[in-house]
Amino acid sequence: MKHETISRGGAPVGHLAELNAIEAGAVIYWRLWADGLDGQRRTQSDFRRALGDKHGCEAVDALAQIFDMCVRHGRRPLMRHGLDCKCLGADESCIANFIGYASECKREDAALIATLMVTPDLCMPMAALAQTFGLALRRMALAERPRGANRATTAHETHTTPKTIH
Repeated sequence: MKHETISRGGAPVGHLAELNAIEAGAVIYWRLWADGLDGQRRTQSDFRRALGDKHGCEAVDALAQIFDMCVRHGRRPLMRHGLDCKCLGADESCIANFIGYASECKREDAALIATLMVTPDLCMPMAALAQTFGLALRRMALAERPRGANRATTAHETHTTPKTIH
């Protein structure tokens, strides 16, 4: 019997539409960055336009460093779905939660999730970079909300799973 290696990291575990703006943004920009030079240029353009040159460059640099750490020091190659795919892969879910926690300034929780992606010595530095990137995504999400929208929910909308699991 022949056993094929199945990459669990690419297995669909949900849909992008189920994520909040910060988590979905993390996955979308992760996909864009991984897609190559054109995607990286689009990412840089989006962040610079939304946050200005200085803050936009800082956010993109943080994403680039996180991506590089995962490529160079990853436990295994991380899987991703295509740019237009509406599915959320297992590894992408990990990225979404990692950036989501970091955007809430929960660095220790983000570092714990980072242990699934990189060697232990890089978890806290990567969580610090994720905080920079996540807070930039949060600022972009707030800027895109229509005037008068309830901004108070944004700080708490990242993790809204029920307390009781059946």
